[in-house]
Amino acid sequence: MDDFEVKIVTLPPMQAASFHGYGPNPEELAHEEALKWLKNQDLLKEDAFRHFGFNNPNPSAGSPNYGYEIWLIPTNGLPSDHNAKKVAFAGGLYAVAYCPSLEVISEVWQKLVAWRDTSEYEAGSHQWLEEIHQPWNLPRASLQFDLYLPLKG
Repeated sequence: MDDFEVKIVTLPPMQAASFHGYGPNPEELAHEEALKWLKNQDLLKEDAFRHFGFNNPNPSAGSPNYGYEIWLIPTNGLPSDHNAKKVAFAGGLYAVAYCPSLEVISEVWQKLVAWRDTSEYEAGSHQWLEEIHQPWNLPRASLQFDLYLPLKG
């Protein structure tokens, strides 16, 4: 984690299939629905989709419940009979940092925000995102991420 590298990228507009969970473990709820959909669409294979997630809504003091939303973006576009909530993402400018595990995700988010605060960039108002690398090929403890912090373009 000492070699903290930040890349500046522009995500293009994308169409996504959206899955949402709410409760004390919303990631697992959203993940179960997304996994069913991937299997039904025959997309559960390497490089067939991108997987983004984010809190929705964020945790609040005094409650164990919060929400988590997953966006799946198939490499070849959404199937015509996708049977999922469709989301149109406008894209945007991002600072991106690699996160090697779920155990340090809060620390990496903090470093990324601190990096932005000392850079020439200003905070953007579009969606913060966590892109999970190969989310169904690894145990939860082995997940790796790219964290996307929105910047003004």
